[in-house]
Formats: sequence, C-alpha cells, structure tokens
Amino acid sequence: MSANYLVISSDGHAGPPPEHYREYMDPQHRDRYDEFLSTLAAMQGLTEASRNNAQKQFREKFLAKTGDGGIRASWDSELRLKELDGDGIAGEVIFPDADVLGIGGVTSSPFGTGLAASGKDDPELAMAGARAHNRWLADLCSQAPDRRAGVATVPIVHDPEAAVAEIRRAHASGVWGAVMIPSQWAPYPSYNDPVYDQVWATCQELRMAVTVHSGGSPRDISAGPGALPIYSTEAWFFAARALWSLIWGGVFVRFPDLTFTVTEDGAWWVPGMLARMDDQWTGFHSTLKFGDTFREALPEPPSTYFRRNCFLGAGITEHEMANRHAIGVDQLIWGNDFPHPEGTWPHTRDWLRIRFHDVPEPETRKMLGLNALRAYAFDEAKVRAVADRIGPSPAEIHEQPAPPNPDEVEVAV
Repeated sequence: MSANYLVISSDGHAGPPPEHYREYMDPQHRDRYDEFLSTLAAMQGLTEASRNNAQKQFREKFLAKTGDGGIRASWDSELRLKELDGDGIAGEVIFPDADVLGIGGVTSSPFGTGLAASGKDDPELAMAGARAHNRWLADLCSQAPDRRAGVATVPIVHDPEAAVAEIRRAHASGVWGAVMIPSQWAPYPSYNDPVYDQVWATCQELRMAVTVHSGGSPRDISAGPGALPIYSTEAWFFAARALWSLIWGGVFVRFPDLTFTVTEDGAWWVPGMLARMDDQWTGFHSTLKFGDTFREALPEPPSTYFRRNCFLGAGITEHEMANRHAIGVDQLIWGNDFPHPEGTWPHTRDWLRIRFHDVPEPETRKMLGLNALRAYAFDEAKVRAVADRIGPSPAEIHEQPAPPNPDEVEVAV
C-alpha cells in the first residue's frame, strides 16, 4: 500500500483580533495604531452597509456551515491544528490577512501592510506594521514550528537595508518560510533593479523564499459600475508582474539558488507568458528591430529560470489541472487558502478527490507536497510523520468515486 500523501498548503492566512497587534507594536507607534483602529472600524461599517443581499446571504450560510468562518482558527493555535488535521494538511505556508468576509474578527497586517502593501505606504508605519505582524506570527508559529512556514511581510521597497535587518530578525524569531514583498513597488525602483540585491542575497542565504500574493493593485479604478469585476479581472497581472521583472532583470542569474513563488494568483496565464518571453529571447519578426537586447538580458531562455527557481501556489482550477503539463507539474503547489471562503475548507478532502481523482499518483505527490519541499525549508521527516497520521491515502483520492461539487450541493439544498 502506498504511503499517505504529504499535503503542504502553499496558501494559508492568519491574524489576531486587530487590537491584539498593539502589544506587538513598537511603543512609539501605538498612538498612531489606535488612530488606525478607529479608522478601520469606520471603514468596516461602511463596507457592511454597502453589501448586497447575495453577499449577505453567502456570509450567513458560510458562518452557519463553519461556525465563525474560521476566524478563531486564524489565531487560536490548537483550533487551527484541529482544522488542518481534518483537511489532511501536514504543513502550511502562512500569509497575513485572514478575514475576507469583512466580519472584523481579525485584521490585515497593521497599517494595511499585508497583501495590499505598496510603495505608496508611509515608510515608517509600513515597517512598524510589518514588524508587529511578524512578531505576532513568530508566536503563532512557535506553537507548531515544524508545520508552520511563516511568511514575514517586509516592505523592501522603502529601505532595502532596513528590510534585510527585519528579514534576519524575523528568521531568527522562527518566521522561516518566506518573505512577502509588495506587488506594487511604485514610486520606488522595480525589482529588476540591483538596489534589491542585498535582499535577494539574504533570502538565498537563509533559504527563505521570496513571494508575492495577489490582492494588491494601483487602486486607480473608479468606484463606478463594474469596479469589483474590473479589479478581479486584472488583479492577477499586478502580482505576476514581479515574476518577469525578476527573470528579465537577471536576478536568478545572480542568485541561482533563490526561490520565488507567486501565490493565489492562478496559473492559467503561465504557458502563454513563458512562450512569449522565450520567443522574444529567441528572436522573431516582431523583435528584430531590438537587435540582441533580449539575449543580452539573459544567457538562457526565460523559461529556464522559471522552471529552476519559480513556483506557483494555487488552488488549481479544473482548467489549470487540464493544462498542468504546459504550466509545469514541477512548479504547481496546491493550497487550501484557509480560512478564506474561496478556498477549499471546510470541504478540502472532497475537493482533493474532485481535482486529483484522475491525476497519476507521482504527479499528485508533487503538487500536493513534494514541490513545497523544494520551495520552502520544511523538515521533510517531520512533516511526513504528521502526514502518516492525518494525510489522505492514494486510495481515498483516486479509488473512491469523486464526490459532487460542494458548491453545487449547497445551491441545491
């Protein structure tokens, strides 16, 4: 009989009730954080008032199904372990910003320095908020250090030298998984600029992945008709943009052991993007006028660096699974997006059977856990010991009939 699958989620979220961050904040910034909390409460009130009936009904159903939408498990270590054990997940990569239902039970990294962080943030407050979150995250991770790869949020764009100091401090405190950089760098240099080489060198040395997560945008869409659909349609671009900036900028030439992940940004766009980049490097009619510009940027085709250094943390849609070989079976790392309602929890085992039912076992093992071991510094023996206890078996995933789509079942009910 084959061993249980080692399942490592590339995308989890955690955070405490917003007032709890105050004790982790540097004393000189606590008054400003109190002001931030007042503003946050007012904004949550406006958000609640703007919800349409369908949104309210979805939230009510999700809360009725889960108890509290996973909010308490966003900060309660024992409850979080219980939920992940139920999902069959031995290890997880933990990002900030746990509350997307807008309930207000938890908040994003202080001063808005979570998934939506950008170069436009106040530099001093951005670093203060990042440090506070990273300190809190170190406490959470310390309660299950072998299963939790904490992601340090670090606003590297404002002051790369200060960023390096925070990366080293966070790593020493037990936040060893990755460094999340802002997807929006303007008005500071983009990530192809060597000004950030000290950051990449530090991450390579510590074996911390560099990561971006979807959620940020230029915030330039008018609050008019179609605003949310417009954002949803184009949001992938702003997270993915760092990928080609790093590749064309030669970062993986200078730092060949650096790992980079794009998280919760889908993977459907990868084959076309890689083909375009390789075509530009090889040269074709549309690039003749640029001479050797593309080849001078890199000694090998761009896809070489993507396959060697880059990974995609994704829920893996039906379309993406069908195109997994073009995307890269060796690059995809499945994630449950806990506790977000667009993720698989609380029906993760059903979703695993639906999505991986007809996928060969060797490929399933890569996407569910083995690729995560390459991207993040998990101790393989320790997470495998957990998987032996709670992980799904190949028979559970592949031999049982695939269950019905949980969303369709709920709609029918």
